[in-house]
Amino acid sequence: MSRSSDSKPLASGPDAAPGVWEVEPNPAPARPSVTFVAHPDFRFMRSRLSHWIALGFGAGLSRFAPGTVATLWAWASFLVIDPWLDAMGWGVLLALGFAAGIVACARTGAALGKDDHGAIVWDEIIAFWAVLWVLGQGANQWAAFVLFRFFDIVKPPPIGWVDRTFKGGAGVMADDLMAGFMTLLTIALWRTI
Repeated sequence: MSRSSDSKPLASGPDAAPGVWEVEPNPAPARPSVTFVAHPDFRFMRSRLSHWIALGFGAGLSRFAPGTVATLWAWASFLVIDPWLDAMGWGVLLALGFAAGIVACARTGAALGKDDHGAIVWDEIIAFWAVLWVLGQGANQWAAFVLFRFFDIVKPPPIGWVDRTFKGGAGVMADDLMAGFMTLLTIALWRTI
């Protein structure tokens, strides 16, 4: 029997059986530490499909107000996509986008060292698409943009509670959906006055 560096005799002395060795288990490998990435770049984004999605196809790479840039990107892309999709198509796109966002945001947050990193903007895109889809075309889109950014940045109750309570990819997506809901609720209340 060969001896390894992490082996030692099971027993020693005159009564020890020759060739019997106890093998100590190797220590568990250390988990790689994740360093916080302040500003992801294009190279980081193109390394995985989940990064493309979570970073809003580049909108999250903005060093100035990435959430606002992503909301503007969502608005512009909505205007391009909307003529091609009916209600069923939007429903499917939003459901798939939400589900993909949970996974993509969780993976990208882990890679960036922070669950809800400022560069992760897919949550803004999906939530604002949903707001625009419910509103439809019209002047209310400007009001929706301003209200959505307000609710997303300030996070008044219950948005702040959702943000603090739910973690991971689902948490990243949930607080922006709540901001979208509050946007629609505010516009609906304004219309009734």
